Amino acid sequence: MATVLLVEDDDHVRQALLRELRALGHVVRSAGRALDALREVAAQAPQVVVLDLGLPDLDGGEALKMMRAVSDVPVIVATARDREEEIIRLLSSGADDYVAKPFSAGHLHARIEAVLRRARGAPQPEALIVGGLRIDVDRRQASLDGAPLQLSRREFDLLAFLARHAGRVVRRRELLAEVWRQPYGDDQTIDVHLSWLRRKMGERASSPRYLHTVRGVGVMLMAPE
Repeated sequence: MATVLLVEDDDHVRQALLRELRALGHVVRSAGRALDALREVAAQAPQVVVLDLGLPDLDGGEALKMMRAVSDVPVIVATARDREEEIIRLLSSGADDYVAKPFSAGHLHARIEAVLRRARGAPQPEALIVGGLRIDVDRRQASLDGAPLQLSRREFDLLAFLARHAGRVVRRRELLAEVWRQPYGDDQTIDVHLSWLRRKMGERASSPRYLHTVRGVGVMLMAPE
């Protein structure tokens, strides 16, 4: 069975699903607001999220986008919105499946099991290793010396691109084109993201371990000697 985060603002519906999913063997945590759900995903790393769209603090579609920026956890959207265009938009935004309200706990259980089977059957992720830095590209997970790094989507993309070219100075124009998908841009954007990366990796620009800035040229990722 799975560790499930149930995101539902209707207390009656939430309590009923909690009881029934737990009776089916799942370990279930719950949240009634989008921001609480985002904190749960970051802190507890559930195996699957069931996300209601009608949340009081933030539309579930926006919550889904924010969730995808920090995690690749499978997400099942629970929605009363049955327009095909809306379902396509949600799936394109990162949802793995959806259930239309009203639904039973048994139906939701079957969807959870199906999503988990697909996740388990996925190919092994590409791993980039530079010193003590490990990046699982497909799972979008990174760790340093065995400790997970909590990276935003852009921070992860930047780190993964630099890791693919470890030991080589990557020019800023190349980073803008390949990571930001922009032929032109502000160097300050790169500097800000590099600063965030350094902080999360426990280093400073004045005493770099992995991320080395070559003034006037670009950035190089290399393992500490």
